[in-house]
Amino acid sequence: MPHDGHHSHDTPPDDGWKHTGVRVIPGDSLDTNTAQTPGMNRAAAINFARVGAQKIWAGTVHIHANAKTGAHHHGALESVIYIVKGRARMRWGEKLEFVAEAGPGDFIFVPPYVPHQEINASTEETLECVLVRSDNEAVVVNLDIEPVEKPEAVAWVDPIHKAP
Repeated sequence: MPHDGHHSHDTPPDDGWKHTGVRVIPGDSLDTNTAQTPGMNRAAAINFARVGAQKIWAGTVHIHANAKTGAHHHGALESVIYIVKGRARMRWGEKLEFVAEAGPGDFIFVPPYVPHQEINASTEETLECVLVRSDNEAVVVNLDIEPVEKPEAVAWVDPIHKAP
């Protein structure tokens, strides 16, 4: 049976997984040729083109001090943002009327189609994040939204451990 790069799950590929198994992607070799939104720098580490990922996209995002992105959403994709360094302020909603902040060690979940804006809450420090999406292509729909002036703060409520 000829090998075309595909194989069944119970037999290893011809190379015994040497080059088709675990891949380490050095931090200095990320690909900035990915969908961009004004105000931030995205760089892809894991996607279909780079490692053959079928179901996820991962990379880094840097937002400069005092900068904010344009409003956008990611279509049907789910996004997870992990804050490595700095302070993130997220605004979301049809008029970006909601706001919450996150710092190093915090995770942010963005559901499909939610209009949102990432803001660097620090005037001095670059905001550094790791980003994971639920598909191998980076879908970005940049939106033209007139934001409300003072967004409403929203506190995290854990649906599993709600207070009585």
